[in-house]
Amino acid sequence: MSTLPLPALFARALSSASKATNLPTIADRTQELIQSALTDLSQLNSRVTALSLFSSNESLEDISTRDLVYLTVPYVLADVQNRIKTTDRDERMTVLGQVQRHLRTFISSLDTFGIIPEVEHTLYDQKTTTIKDAAKRREVKIKQYKTQQDLRTRIEAVRKRRQQKPVHDQASTDFDLILSLLPSAADDDNDDGDDSETDEILREAALLLLRLTHAQAHSQLESSNQELELLRNASPPPPPGPLTDDRRGKIKDQEDMWKLDTTAPSSGSGPLLDPSGKPLRPFTILPAGASDRARLQAQVFGPGHRLPTMAIDEYLEIERQRGNIISGGGPQSETVPTSSEQLAVDAEADGTAFGELKAEEKRQKDEKWAQYTDENTRGAGNTMNRG
Repeated sequence: MSTLPLPALFARALSSASKATNLPTIADRTQELIQSALTDLSQLNSRVTALSLFSSNESLEDISTRDLVYLTVPYVLADVQNRIKTTDRDERMTVLGQVQRHLRTFISSLDTFGIIPEVEHTLYDQKTTTIKDAAKRREVKIKQYKTQQDLRTRIEAVRKRRQQKPVHDQASTDFDLILSLLPSAADDDNDDGDDSETDEILREAALLLLRLTHAQAHSQLESSNQELELLRNASPPPPPGPLTDDRRGKIKDQEDMWKLDTTAPSSGSGPLLDPSGKPLRPFTILPAGASDRARLQAQVFGPGHRLPTMAIDEYLEIERQRGNIISGGGPQSETVPTSSEQLAVDAEADGTAFGELKAEEKRQKDEKWAQYTDENTRGAGNTMNRG
C-alpha cells in the first residue's frame, strides 16, 4: 500500500471533516466520517513530527510557505475529536481532555514562532467567563467577534488575489478554508516556476488563517473548560447491575430526599424535618386555618403601590403654573403677532405713557441688536458649511 503525500492525506481528512460538520452528530454516517478523518489526522500528525517540519530552534522566516498550513493539524484534530459521540460522562470527560491537549499544543506552536500579534494575544487571553461586569464582558466578546470577522474578510481578499472562489456560503466550513491553502499537484510540478508574488500571497493567506484559528482555539478551550466543570459537578449515574431489592430501596430513598410529599404519620404533630433535613411529613407554607387562608386570599389583588393623591387635571394645572407645559402654536398662531411685532405696535401709541414706555423699550432693543451685529459679522458662527 503506497503512502499518500502529506497534501493528499490532509486534503482527505479535511474533506471528511467538512462533510461531517453539515450532518447530525449522532448519525452513523457522521461518526464514520469523523473516525475516517481522525485516522488520517493521527497519521498526518505523526508524519509531520517525524519529518521535523517545525522546530523550536527555527524562526517563522525559516518555515516554508507550503508548510505553514500544517501548523493547523492539532487544531483540526481537536475540532474533529470534539465531535465524537459519547454516551457516558467519564468518556466525554476523557474526550474533552484530549481536545484541550491538542488545542494547547496548537496555541503553543503559534506562540513559539511569534505568529500572533501582541494585540490579539492580549484580547484572547481575557477569559469572558471570569469577567464579572456584564458590560465589560459584552465589550470583550464584541471585540473578539469583530477581530475574527476582520480576519475572515482579509482572507477572502487574499483569496481573490489568488483568483480562488470565495468560501462564504452556508455550506462551507473552516475546513474548506484550510483545504484551499494546501498545495495542489500542479503546484508541486511547477515548484521551480513559482514566482515570489504568488508565494507572498499564499504566505499572507496562511498567516491570516493561523490567526483566525488561534482565536477560535481560545474560544473552544474556554467552552471545553465550562463543559468539564459542569460534568465534574454533575451527580454520578447509578452503577450498572441488576435491580435488586436493596438497590431499588437506595434509589427510592435518593428520590424521596427531593420530595416534600413523602409518606407522613397520620397525625399532624411531630417534627417537620429530621436531623439531616429530610421532610418527615407533608406541610403547607400558608396557614392551615380557613379564616387565615381567606384573609390572605383577599389580599392577593390588593393595591401593591401608592395610590394617587390628586386628579390628573389638578396635576396638569400645577405643571402649567410651573411653566412645564408649552401652549400655543398650530394654525391659529399664524395671525397672532410675534413679540417684536407687538412691541412695534405698542410703541406707535403716541401721547400716552404706555406708548412712550414701549418706544423706549423698542429703542433699547434695536440698539442692542445693532451692537451685536457690529461685533459679530454675518456668518461668523457658521463653521460647518464654509464656502
